[in-house]
Amino acid sequence: MGFSSGMPLYWWILSVIWIAGVPVGVFAFVHAALQRADAFTAADKLNKLAWMGITGAAAVLLILDMRGPYGIIWIAGLVAALVYIVDVRPKVKEVQGRSW
Repeated sequence: MGFSSGMPLYWWILSVIWIAGVPVGVFAFVHAALQRADAFTAADKLNKLAWMGITGAAAVLLILDMRGPYGIIWIAGLVAALVYIVDVRPKVKEVQGRSW
């Protein structure tokens, strides 16, 4: 059961996740890099340097791990980037009063 190319549906879903993972990781890193350092501690999160390290490592893993969503290290990179985007980013934005 799949599309016209004969690939199963799960393959298409994982391919979309793989393609979307890299921009998510890069966005998380760039966002962390562009924020004020004091906003992280004011939001009661790890400091800016720690989040830049976490999101930077996540972006590198997402770019370089060729197994994509089939590899546990790639999944760990995606989870790290998503934790930043879902948990840290809103708090930092709130502290700074910024829209992005």
